[in-house]
Amino acid sequence: MTVGAIILVVLGIFVLFLFIKFIPVRHWIAAIFSNVRIGLGTLIGMRLRRVPAEIVVNALIQAQKAGLTVDSNSLEAHYLAGGNVERVVDALVAADKANIDLSLQRATAIDLAGRNVLEAVKMSVNPKVIETPEVAAVAKDGIQLKAIARVTVRANLDRLVGGAGEETILARVGEGIVTTIGSAAEHKHVLENPDTISKVVLSKGLDSGTAFEILSIDIADVNIGKNIGAILQTDQANADKNIAQAKAEERRAMAVATEQEMKAKISEMRAKVVQMEAQVPLAIAQAFRSNKVKM
Repeated sequence: MTVGAIILVVLGIFVLFLFIKFIPVRHWIAAIFSNVRIGLGTLIGMRLRRVPAEIVVNALIQAQKAGLTVDSNSLEAHYLAGGNVERVVDALVAADKANIDLSLQRATAIDLAGRNVLEAVKMSVNPKVIETPEVAAVAKDGIQLKAIARVTVRANLDRLVGGAGEETILARVGEGIVTTIGSAAEHKHVLENPDTISKVVLSKGLDSGTAFEILSIDIADVNIGKNIGAILQTDQANADKNIAQAKAEERRAMAVATEQEMKAKISEMRAKVVQMEAQVPLAIAQAFRSNKVKM
């Protein structure tokens, strides 16, 4: 073999390596047999832009088999934007099978917003039940009630972008429970008709501005807590007693101070009397010396 032939063989191997490197032939053939139209130039461009051709081609094949029309450029742009192409296509297929109107543009927007679009589609078909933590509230008769509610929600695809999450739903439901129990005249009314809580809370439109639609609110459990009214009365009585004791102690201290002051004055008067008694003999002796008194 001559040197020229060796050079040609090396160049051939190098060209073949470049062909395999930049042209994903396997994916191109799979696309052709799946009736997906995508050119070799598009696949080469994906490689140059560092977009995995396997992900895009598989997504196109999946959409084609499901009867959906998806543009490869849109999928590639979504991947470059940091989105999950596979999850978006899975969501589109699931939405189509469930007769849910979901476009590729909306699905990619939901995915880029950080929401799980596939889970949202599934939640639209099968609503999700979320449970509130134990919410404590006090009725007007002073009895504390502790309630737990189960909220059945369905994802609202139109409000997933920019809509509030489950935490907001739970907070609003908890606030509604507190308001409903607090407006009850007696805690017995709530225990006898716990559905009044769900009816009142559900009528407030708590899903406004959220990514969900509230289907139902069911009170799972209602327990009696502390007698807050009695505790407050006891605390008030103790406070009044402490105030009365403080005032009594103040009066006692004032009485003791007055007593000490009177004792001091009496002692002072006694001292003056003793001093005056001591001056009597001196006055008598002075009188005798001046002959004012005769024996």
